[in-house]
Amino acid sequence: MNNRNTLLNELQEKINYKFKNIEFLNTSVTHSSYAKQKNNIKYNERLEFLGDSVLQLTITEYLFVNFKNKKEGELTKIRALIVCENSLYEVALKFDLGKYLLMSKGEEQTGGRERVSILADTVEALIAAIYLDQGLNPSKNFILNNFDEIITKSLNNKIILDYKTRLQELIQKNSNKEITYKLVKHEGPPHKRKFYVKVLVNEIEFGNGYGYSKKEAEKQAAKEALRRYENGE
Repeated sequence: MNNRNTLLNELQEKINYKFKNIEFLNTSVTHSSYAKQKNNIKYNERLEFLGDSVLQLTITEYLFVNFKNKKEGELTKIRALIVCENSLYEVALKFDLGKYLLMSKGEEQTGGRERVSILADTVEALIAAIYLDQGLNPSKNFILNNFDEIITKSLNNKIILDYKTRLQELIQKNSNKEITYKLVKHEGPPHKRKFYVKVLVNEIEFGNGYGYSKKEAEKQAAKEALRRYENGE
């Protein structure tokens, strides 16, 4: 438990928030796979539900107050970009949340600490933990402090929901270039196999990616290709 307390204190430092009740934080970074192996252990799924609502309310209020010239439909689209899974994943990476998750060995071996959906859900649970610990204002401050870059990117339509589709749109906008994804290799036993993929544009390599499924590896390869394309590399 001492090692666990050390990790939780380290996480508090990273997120710049000191919990009155550290158990809220511990629950927020406890995955259901871990709880199923223990008795009477709380895990973060219910917190995800609450955190999603706190996040939605905070972003809705922020957009409503600060962008009086924008209509409902436009605000709705911007909010959807800010609270999407990819945006939450960016926040999770900022804090290296995967390091602090309690999860089963099986989940860990299949890439759970890096899985986009798990990390995105953990951010929602963390928001809820702060809300339960000290109320709405601290949780709103946490959101606005850590989603500021994402809000700016969303307002400028720079949040990408589907990397593969976006890459295809950009590459084929003014050309008929062919985009293909090729499996380079896979490693590890069937229950924790890791896939490596490269994306080619007219047989020229544009990006590489890896993941614990071919779909995730292709997504990461498309993400790298987009970054290189937009930076003119």
